[in-house]
Amino acid sequence: MSGPNIDRTPPYMQVVKQLRQQILDGDIKDGDKIPSVREISARWQISMATGHKVIATLRADGLVESIVGVGTIVRTKSTVHRSARDRWTRMLSTGRIYAPGEYAVISAAGLAPAPAHIADALGIEEGAPAVRRQRVTNNEDGPVSASTSWFHPDMATAVPALLETERIPGGTPSAIKEVTGREAKSAEDRMTVGSADARQAADLGLDVGAPVLIGRNVLRDADGEVIEAGEYVSGPGRWTLYGYELGSQS
Repeated sequence: MSGPNIDRTPPYMQVVKQLRQQILDGDIKDGDKIPSVREISARWQISMATGHKVIATLRADGLVESIVGVGTIVRTKSTVHRSARDRWTRMLSTGRIYAPGEYAVISAAGLAPAPAHIADALGIEEGAPAVRRQRVTNNEDGPVSASTSWFHPDMATAVPALLETERIPGGTPSAIKEVTGREAKSAEDRMTVGSADARQAADLGLDVGAPVLIGRNVLRDADGEVIEAGEYVSGPGRWTLYGYELGSQS
């Protein structure tokens, strides 16, 4: 009888998941070569045909490009949007939110009137002041995404560094945990497509009205209470990748 914890993921997908995560985490950077089919075959003890399938899947994901005489090269600088999930996964595994070659500039920080959806998430009245931190994430080619984090107004007193445009060592989650003991245990993301408004266009170097991916996310503590409500936007041509397992329903 098979045990409940046996990994039934096809061998090629087990390799794809490992390489994909290394690419999204930035451990394998844009311009780096990934292992050749022969190297993949030897390292993971799979057939050459299965190794070819690994490369083909990563190409289909838009993460790599195969160049004759060169090899298979990572291409993510202009094609990938690292989601809130990707950044949290990286922080939990490495202690760093941003992938190598990426950095954030805090463009604004302070108290601001909370729009309705943020007020609902934070449990305050619409228009009441909440802590807002806005940032633009860049790589060497320019803006990648823009995002805004919102926090309950009590955080203005508890963690006054949230009101400053300086980077917070260890990130905002560490600062909040240190003061309050609250730690994110679950998260939710939702996304839609929209048109860039004036601020989004300026942040991302786009024309007003250009198509953009718009996301909202919340981080919850062990009691289900929202620690942070976030919003983010990225320009056209960037892909957000999500992988998930589908189990049988009883």
